[in-house]
Amino acid sequence: MTGSKQRRQFIKQVSLSSLGIVGVPALAEFTVQESDKKNIPEKLTILFQGDSITDAGRNRGDYYANSGRGMGGGYVYQIVAELLGKFPDKGFRLYNRGISGNKVHQLSDRWEDDCLQLKPDILSILIGVNDFWHTLTQQYEGTAKTYESDLRSLLDRTIKSHPGVKLILGEPFAVKGGTAINEKWEKDFPAYQIAAKNIAKDYKAILVPYQNVFDEALKVAPASYWCGDGVHPSMAGAYIMKNAWIKAFMNMWL
Repeated sequence: MTGSKQRRQFIKQVSLSSLGIVGVPALAEFTVQESDKKNIPEKLTILFQGDSITDAGRNRGDYYANSGRGMGGGYVYQIVAELLGKFPDKGFRLYNRGISGNKVHQLSDRWEDDCLQLKPDILSILIGVNDFWHTLTQQYEGTAKTYESDLRSLLDRTIKSHPGVKLILGEPFAVKGGTAINEKWEKDFPAYQIAAKNIAKDYKAILVPYQNVFDEALKVAPASYWCGDGVHPSMAGAYIMKNAWIKAFMNMWL
């Protein structure tokens, strides 16, 4: 390493240390090596599905691939921007079909139009928060077992229609210190996370460990910075979600 490179690296380390960021993997951007890019297929169709965290205020009338207004203002927008920017030669087609308020059974109700007809090569699902939250706020009577059974049925249906689809499953998360998070979340929500992990294992899906991502981020800044209500991420929260998803995506091809 040359002297100038050493100085730049030292300055970077000092700057990160002053922010308390060194050693906090949730904040680390995943670097894509040129050699890694060769393993990624061209012309992938990538579909994002979920609830309001995925929806993030998207224009649902703008349903075309790679359209910024149709991606919303959350983690999906940041992922799509990075994938299109880093892989301009791959010809990716990316779609966001998250809808605010959805639980798994509501994904199922619209699955033909919002998933199967798009014929995704990669399906990324982040769902589960409402399957629990609505038991507290909307008299929904589902349980963690309901969530697991519904999600397994949805994946079975998807794989039957598209046997080669690759799955990325986002771990549902609740950020401690968020205004909506109370002792009921701390007591009962982990069962939904365990279900998601079991499903990911059984279906050979890549699991994005969002709970750990936010737990690590809380070592640097409070919930109000990352995810004010503990459910809906800020721009900063969407950024660290993006980093974790990109890492999961790249690991699919290593």
